[in-house]
Amino acid sequence: MDLLVQFWPIVVGFVALTVWLVRLEARAMDNTKEIKRLWPQRREDLEASNRAREDTNQMLAEIRDDIKALIAKVGK
Repeated sequence: MDLLVQFWPIVVGFVALTVWLVRLEARAMDNTKEIKRLWPQRREDLEASNRAREDTNQMLAEIRDDIKALIAKVGK
C-alpha cells in the first residue's frame, strides 16, 4: 500500500501519457484518411486549371494573331 501511495503520481502520469498517445495515433489516422480523400480532388483541380490555362493561351494566341494582322494592314 505504501508503494501505491508513494508512486501514484508516476502511475497517473503513465496512464495520461498512454491516453495522449492513443489520441495522437487516432488523429494521425484521421489525417491520413483525409489526405487520401483530398488527392483525387487535387488532381481534378490541377486538370481544371490546366484546361483553363490552355484556353487562356489559345485566346491570347488569337488576340496576338489579330494584332499582327492589324499591324500588317496599317504598315502597308
